Amino acid sequence: MNRTNKLDYLGHLAFVAVILLGVPAALGFDGFELNTFARYLSLAIVAAALALSWGTAGILNLGQAATFGIGAYIMAMHLKLKASAGNPGGLPDFMGWNNVDSLPWFWTIFHSLPVTLIAGLAVPALVAGVMGIFMFRARITGVFVAIITLAFLVAVQLVFIEEQRFTGGQNGLTGLAPLTLFGWTVDTYSLSFYYLVAGCLIAALVVGMLVVRSKVGLILRAIREDNMRVRYFGYDVARYETFVFCLSAAIAGWAGMLYALVLEFASPTYIGVAFSLAIVIWVAVGGRESLFGAASGAILVNMAEGRLSDMFVESWLLMLGILFILFVLFLPRGLFGLVDATARRLMRSLRGAKPAPRPAARTETAAMPAQEATQ
Repeated sequence: MNRTNKLDYLGHLAFVAVILLGVPAALGFDGFELNTFARYLSLAIVAAALALSWGTAGILNLGQAATFGIGAYIMAMHLKLKASAGNPGGLPDFMGWNNVDSLPWFWTIFHSLPVTLIAGLAVPALVAGVMGIFMFRARITGVFVAIITLAFLVAVQLVFIEEQRFTGGQNGLTGLAPLTLFGWTVDTYSLSFYYLVAGCLIAALVVGMLVVRSKVGLILRAIREDNMRVRYFGYDVARYETFVFCLSAAIAGWAGMLYALVLEFASPTYIGVAFSLAIVIWVAVGGRESLFGAASGAILVNMAEGRLSDMFVESWLLMLGILFILFVLFLPRGLFGLVDATARRLMRSLRGAKPAPRPAARTETAAMPAQEATQ
């Protein structure tokens, strides 16, 4: 393991240690603060998901919030059905208000928690797969992918708002029951729930790192640099792009399920343009070249938003905007780029300061004249 890999390894261990040990201790195990930081961690997962596609393969997905929101709604549907068990026909309250007579089939399947958990990953991946086949088989790249994904995001949000009978419309899904997981009723203000979200973040980062450091990750980085050259080498570029696009969507859906648990509702704002662009900003601040950097960027920016909104009620958005502009101008690689450049300079200085190896010392016998050596 070379020095760069050792630094990466130590940095990742430090990140995990801070999340698992430092944060709960710093927050004093306060329920409200733990819930707030669990929200930051769930947003860190969707930031890492975007970094996986944007930073590794160069696919800028401006519609990442769509798959995030789908995952959130899927989890909220399961919890809403639990809360509506005592209603006539098991119908959620908003369906009764909209004269729905029976529970739709696509709601019925979410009575099952295993189906809900699988669907929260599979449905976003399936949606992304259909889009990926359409875009990447047609060799659509760059800004056109960003435009298509943004348009898809707007369309999905309109569907969730307009189909009020089945989605709750503008109000979303509220009044959710607590999640029961293997006999454990989840308390979203408990330390155990915080560790659940933290464990999911670490697991998502590990999955992403396994992909990035595999041969698939190497090919994806080559596609990012020059997809035509990779195509000339005989690789199916569209297949690799679709794969990472689907994996990114699945991880975003995972984050959405956790986010619905943290806030205890699902809303069309999760599928909004502003929220999707905010994810891009988090990744840009943290550094899209690193999954851990993107996750750190999401945590730090959301913490800054909370603190600035408390301190500067009217002007905090302006101050946050100025901060983002400064990052783009002076740190185009984000915080990860700053840390990486500092570490490389440090290693170069250590190598330069290391004394040159001394030549092997001559033995006393070799230094003596031949006649003395024979005596």
